[in-house]
Amino acid sequence: MKKVLLTGFCCYCLMILCQTVSFAQTQFKLLATKKTSTMQKELNEAADAGYRFEDVTGGKTTFGGSEVVVIMSKPTEGDSKGRYQYKLLATSKTSTMQKEMQEAGDNGFEFRGQTVLDTFIGGDEVVVILEKDTKAEIKKYEYKLLSTSKTSTMQKELSQAGDAGFKFVGSTVGKTAFGGSEVVVITRRNIQSKINL
Repeated sequence: MKKVLLTGFCCYCLMILCQTVSFAQTQFKLLATKKTSTMQKELNEAADAGYRFEDVTGGKTTFGGSEVVVIMSKPTEGDSKGRYQYKLLATSKTSTMQKEMQEAGDNGFEFRGQTVLDTFIGGDEVVVILEKDTKAEIKKYEYKLLSTSKTSTMQKELSQAGDAGFKFVGSTVGKTAFGGSEVVVITRRNIQSKINL
């Protein structure tokens, strides 16, 4: 009798435990557009709804043609609505991208992803997505964009950047208006690192 009662009690406790424990799940959102200006708006609308950037890629899709495609996610538990802000940069000029990334870095935006895309207006462009956590302490970065069609030149430039305290954050290989088929590498260093050198 004691075994039956103990087994029944254990089953009851297990049933109560299963009802109170919820399993964390994730919701995903896929954004796809031909216009990079539209993508920045959609990124920030999704962020306002609690989603966070996961990955970006650019290329030709069956129905959309050449598009930038972004995956975002949010946990079903917790609330991160409005926590993240996004900036999307798209340009075919190295100097313009360097300047725009630095301006974003000075305002607390951090590199999250990059791709090369044949955009609707600008032709072949490098597309970079940056993120700002509005609830975290702002970290300021100095960005350095390296682009070359020669891997030996890239090796030299990467070594120089590493010696100066820059860390690798992303790369793409593709045909760009920067100079044809190129390796485009983005590096960054904390502003404190710059001061200490």
